[in-house]
Amino acid sequence: MRIVVALGGNALLKRGEPMTAEVQRSNVRHAARALADLARDHEIIVAHGNGPQVGLLALQAAAYQDVEPYPLDILGAESVGMIGYLVEQELVNALPPERNCATLLTQIEVDRGDRAFLKPEKPIGPVYDDAAAERLRSAHDWPLVEEKPGSWRRVVPSPAPKRITQIEAIRLLVEGGVIVVCAGGGGIPVVRNDAGEMEGVEAVIDKDHAAGLLARELEADAFLMLTDVEAVFLDWGTAEQRPLRRATPDELARMQFPAGSMGPKVEAASSFAAVPGRMAGIGRLEEARAILEGRSGTLVQRAS
Repeated sequence: MRIVVALGGNALLKRGEPMTAEVQRSNVRHAARALADLARDHEIIVAHGNGPQVGLLALQAAAYQDVEPYPLDILGAESVGMIGYLVEQELVNALPPERNCATLLTQIEVDRGDRAFLKPEKPIGPVYDDAAAERLRSAHDWPLVEEKPGSWRRVVPSPAPKRITQIEAIRLLVEGGVIVVCAGGGGIPVVRNDAGEMEGVEAVIDKDHAAGLLARELEADAFLMLTDVEAVFLDWGTAEQRPLRRATPDELARMQFPAGSMGPKVEAASSFAAVPGRMAGIGRLEEARAILEGRSGTLVQRAS
């Protein structure tokens, strides 16, 4: 079975943990064990988030004021390279010596006319006080949002992924038996300029939608989104909250989920599972095999 596995940022860095290299490596080692368990019986492709890591790089870059802030696409590439290095190394350590693994920085093309560019809404990077926010707004023309009084964050567009530019290279590696770590952080967003050349843009692609596109393009049999929550919950945050164990894409379309957390996962799962014979699963990293086998998490499949 061919499986695309998307590791959520919270699966790599738990809430409240310090963002040290040691902590992240320990979490990646834990994730690699779950991935290696799947890889023993199946063909896996690994995608992952990078939200906390790219925020750290932005904060570090802000401390060095002798140059203009690095573009977001370059910071994204740096963070994806770091995470990919750790995931690849720990996977190699967890697998038999004959298994090959490779990390590919993945450029994903977006539409220059995507409406997200007209209304940036994705918060990224550090929190700024009023004075710093005003200075950055004036110096760089950044849109910022006040998350609470006196606490501002930069917001950027989150356009839909349209084309994985290196999909043929990824397919060749997968068909050659290589475990590929790719589409990290939602991919590095690029557009075509007037000359038809690719160039990076200041944007962030949703990692779940990017991983779902990867799963569809590779004609995967299953798409797992692994995070730190048990499943998709109905009536989340209320006394009536309960896990949703099975659903069809049509059933999910009639439900509402938070846009900033479970919403993109549900949308990506529904889009992938709309094709008969495909399944998508959402749940805890530690329960990856149980999710695949329908014993845990939330399973999304089209009605037979």
